[in-house]
Amino acid sequence: MRADNSAPVTPGRYIVLVIDDAPETLGLVSDALENDGMTVLVARSGEEGIRLTQRVRPDVILLDALMPGMDGFETCRRLKAPPISEAAPVIFMTGLTEPEHILSGLRAGGVDYVTKPVVIDELIARITRHVMNARAIQSARAALDYADQSVLAMLADGRLSWGTQSALAEIENMRGAPLFDGDHATGPLRDWLLEMANVPVSQARPLFIEELTLTMIGFAEGELMVRLRSGSGLPDDQRLLTAFGLTAREAEVLLWLSHGKTNRDIADILSVSARTVNKHLEQVFHKMGVDNRTSAAVMADRVLQSS
Repeated sequence: MRADNSAPVTPGRYIVLVIDDAPETLGLVSDALENDGMTVLVARSGEEGIRLTQRVRPDVILLDALMPGMDGFETCRRLKAPPISEAAPVIFMTGLTEPEHILSGLRAGGVDYVTKPVVIDELIARITRHVMNARAIQSARAALDYADQSVLAMLADGRLSWGTQSALAEIENMRGAPLFDGDHATGPLRDWLLEMANVPVSQARPLFIEELTLTMIGFAEGELMVRLRSGSGLPDDQRLLTAFGLTAREAEVLLWLSHGKTNRDIADILSVSARTVNKHLEQVFHKMGVDNRTSAAVMADRVLQSS
């Protein structure tokens, strides 16, 4: 798996990787893009294109759908899946215009397609749009990396879209059963994602796997945003108990409060009355030296993030 840490580039000076087995297409597209000020790399097979991405980080990939051996769809799937996890947007070049072929390209990880014979002005416009969009996304992800946030973006079907460097490192360092098979979540993580895709964030429950706590923190562009926390071997409620001198039940209440739950939600989760939750919170606030839910949640979050 690879996190995104590319530096910005000046529009018009993109690095474009063209993967196509047809020499005439390679020549036409390469000449046109170079005349527009872009740097062009060419590969005549999917395998060669994949090897090139290990040496040079392209800003966009133009990919022929139909090639002998490994076709464009399989090439795209391999580029987007771990351990490569190529961040560059993939635009398919194809003579196939049936809906099922277009869907195959999008499902493989492509963002767009152009039909052959290629209209150069249209192609350049699409390249510019997708590279600028990708750069904006990468800047946001880089900000998360800079803040050392462990965040994964997951699709509801269990596919990993992207992850910050710290999140990918957490996953790769797990000692037990892997959370992913390729770029697809497995086991309890897969089941949890399917469940979380159908509930609002306020009702999302955390997932505990080994020393990791996974919490859904929101939705963005059809992706589930998941935060990872390393627990150093202790469950979250035990860490809160130790940090603030709480009872076991008070620590449970504080943990759920830190996940954004209301008093009524906490009462339902713990099978107690809302009045009991209120009494526990009074003690929690007193022991923490705070007087409101927001301050308690912030302090709890700091403990959980630093552990």
